[in-house]
Amino acid sequence: MFFNKKIFLITLLLIINSCNNDLNNEESFLKWNEYLGDKGRSHYSSLKEINLKNIDSIKVAWTYNSGDLDKNNKSQIQCSPIVIDSILYGTNPKIKLFAINAKNGNEIWKFNPDDKVAPGWGVNRGVLYWDDNENGRIIYTSGKYIYAIDAISGKIEKTFGENGKIDLRKNLGRPFETLIAISNTPGVIYKNILIQGTRVHEGPGASPGHVRAYDLKTGGLIWRFNTIPEPGEFGYETWPKDAWKYIGGANSWSGMTLDEDNGIVYIPTGSASYDFYGGNRKGKNLFANSLLALDVSTGERKWHFQFVHHDLWDRDLPAPPNLVEVNKNGKKIKAVAQITKSGHVFVFDRFTGEHIFPVEEFPFPKSDLEGEEAWPTQPLPTKIPPFARQKFSKDLINDMFPNSMALLAWSPLDKHKKSNETIEEVWERLNTEGQFQPPSDKIETVTFPGLDGGGEWGGAGYDPKTGWLYVNSNEMPWISKANKIEKFEGENVKKFGKSIYLQQCARCHGAGLDGMGTIPGLKKLALKYNVSKLSSVISKGKGTMMPLPHLNIPQINAISAYLLNDDEIEIDKSSFNDLDPNALPYSISFYGRFMDENGYPAVKPPWGTLNAIDLNKGELVWQVPLGEYDELTKKGFTKTGTENYGGPIVTAGGLIFIGATNDEYFRAFNKDSGEEIWRYKLPAGGYATPITYQLDGKQYVVIACGGGKMGTKSGDKYIAFTLP
Repeated sequence: MFFNKKIFLITLLLIINSCNNDLNNEESFLKWNEYLGDKGRSHYSSLKEINLKNIDSIKVAWTYNSGDLDKNNKSQIQCSPIVIDSILYGTNPKIKLFAINAKNGNEIWKFNPDDKVAPGWGVNRGVLYWDDNENGRIIYTSGKYIYAIDAISGKIEKTFGENGKIDLRKNLGRPFETLIAISNTPGVIYKNILIQGTRVHEGPGASPGHVRAYDLKTGGLIWRFNTIPEPGEFGYETWPKDAWKYIGGANSWSGMTLDEDNGIVYIPTGSASYDFYGGNRKGKNLFANSLLALDVSTGERKWHFQFVHHDLWDRDLPAPPNLVEVNKNGKKIKAVAQITKSGHVFVFDRFTGEHIFPVEEFPFPKSDLEGEEAWPTQPLPTKIPPFARQKFSKDLINDMFPNSMALLAWSPLDKHKKSNETIEEVWERLNTEGQFQPPSDKIETVTFPGLDGGGEWGGAGYDPKTGWLYVNSNEMPWISKANKIEKFEGENVKKFGKSIYLQQCARCHGAGLDGMGTIPGLKKLALKYNVSKLSSVISKGKGTMMPLPHLNIPQINAISAYLLNDDEIEIDKSSFNDLDPNALPYSISFYGRFMDENGYPAVKPPWGTLNAIDLNKGELVWQVPLGEYDELTKKGFTKTGTENYGGPIVTAGGLIFIGATNDEYFRAFNKDSGEEIWRYKLPAGGYATPITYQLDGKQYVVIACGGGKMGTKSGDKYIAFTLP
């Protein structure tokens, strides 16, 4: 037998290198020093001290009160923290950054940002760590700023950006004073580069959602990728020629994922604004609703895929994709998997963007709204089944309480305000034909599985040992209808204000000022506000309401005149005739979740699920209800699942940990079977993705208990669990 020493040595080196890579990957899965576990956003840990056999024995190890709890139950914590060495870093309800001892929860320091963000819309979902060869820096966002904080002292790094912070409104190609650009979710770090996305206003006149990369040493801009292309750029022809000057959105608010070895960042984007009517943005609208694969050093596009063409349904990509490896026909393929709000999983070759499982374009209806041109086809997977139901058919009407009446869903959620129609009678007059039904002013339309479902910002967990993906889902029908905005003529200030209100505010507060869900109605504002106070709220924001700095003073005063029913307010009449490319002929009013008179969804359960998908086979392995209503369980109903926010983590101990549900429990599931095997009642809802880490040979699991969503009480605690 011929022996080639050179080939033998090369082969041996390759084997050793492969083993080292496996060891490095395994080591990274032991830590939780990255948002969602690692830069591939796997939500996975190879820790197994806490496992199927001893999960019943875990106890509370420590509790940290982070402070700034809102007594009116309007604050939240959505933060999934990180652990560097023995220090845990996270944020509290007012987005103050803290460092605590990860072993006992004792506070080390706390940093108070100077941007006074409104508590409702200024949430934070996590932080990043950058090794600067000194003390290290914590990079995090609060409102419109990116901050760099010394990891040991908690002091702001003055050499970063402008005195330690970067204003996210700047470098977007428009006057920054008129823009709203904040960030709720961490970006990614590659060497000394930070790539960061933003959240923007979603109404007409919103800020553009361009993705930017910054130098972590100086805060200087390295590159910008225009998600609304400018002349000469790829995708420019998918918009009207001047759209880049006035259209907003197409932003990456939900986070991003990094293939560090290959220098590729994967960036999911949301819809263009206005997100329910697109008569002023005819075309496919690249790169809205897309997964972008960019060169991390230069921002150059490698490939993209658009999930929704010309979005009219607010179908933002809701979470960072997961880096995965698919074993297909005996071949291992490095891939990236993306979940969607419609409850689908798309899987791509990481380098080419080719589909690992088939996807087809299907025809969908035209729009009946003036000036609207809905795209004729939309892509859907044909192999991997959806993890949420796709159509609210008649047989899915909730029959738990026969002949139940419908809630007045277009009023604030109030169990004493019910319709004079049954659920079935309301259903009969709705468009319930499923996905991609364009908004209409002639018939009310059901969005299902809902504006906040199936997948949401909590994202999916991935087990690299089995190739299974785990994702929680919501299944709630929502009702909407388009409203024709009368063309304004004359000099009536209140009518002018109403036309602006319908464009900017009706999507939340309703065309009839009735509110939606927990969003208040506005019919009695004159009892609480004068024009000065109300104009300040409109321009600066309050609670869950974003500021509207793109509106000028006459427009704000006109809205105030309409809402206060005040004929004495005067404005500059010349503003009536401004030619505004964002002045639209329709607004879309959402009446909220379609509920019965008892406050439960009009669709049959499950209303929330946890799902396991085998990415090697492209199959849904199991689906179980996530959460329950104790009062229904006591009446003998099977577990229904509940609406849920925040994602899962997966461990080598055979467990899935997840909070998320509005019953305020923290749960552990058997990852092979989906069986719920442990739960703990939290002091407030755990609407954040938990973490797990090891210190001194001991495994801990931590979750933020911030509550405040879905009408539940607020909290300020972080709770750690471990074995006694």
